[in-house]
Amino acid sequence: MRKFVAAALAGVLSLYAADAFAASCKAQADQKKLAGAARTSFMGKCERDASASCDASAQSKKLAGAAKASFTKKCVSDAVGGT
Repeated sequence: MRKFVAAALAGVLSLYAADAFAASCKAQADQKKLAGAARTSFMGKCERDASASCDASAQSKKLAGAAKASFTKKCVSDAVGGT
């Protein structure tokens, strides 16, 4: 039972981590009024950070192969703001 609760909590926390990126990438770029090369650079770094976070989340969920690729792709897309 404890393992199940721990796994469920880890899953919920990983979703919040992706939401934190989603709320921050595009929104922060807009808030900072970034444009052109500065925005491109900021969004690239944000996407790399989101990718690392999503990979870690997929690993904690013990995903592999196509399931991992699909999860990571959606997670990064959501984190960047669908751009």
